[in-house]
Amino acid sequence: MRDDREWLADMFEAISNIEKYALRGRDAFLQEELIQVWMRYHFQVLGEAGRNISGQFKEEYSDIPWSKLIAFRNMLMHHYFAIDLKVVWNIIIQDLPPLKRQVEAILRQKGEVG
Repeated sequence: MRDDREWLADMFEAISNIEKYALRGRDAFLQEELIQVWMRYHFQVLGEAGRNISGQFKEEYSDIPWSKLIAFRNMLMHHYFAIDLKVVWNIIIQDLPPLKRQVEAILRQKGEVG
């Protein structure tokens, strides 16, 4: 069985993977279906990992928007025809960098990243 640190590492990796193609910019994201699918997949991994983290861990790190992560994953999985790519791009630009910093800080605290 996986522990919270492993799920958190999955979250960090998913964010890093999203960032890889975010570097190509907004226009590439809006125009290239493969980039959109890549991002959607890694957002799903991010939300799924967040969903699997224990309640105790979520309480300890309550500043992370766990319910929003999970809700976004659910929307991507079940309402994919209603996805607004401009909203997704805004999440990539505005919400992911601070989330990555939070996740990285916890991983450092837990001795998972140098």
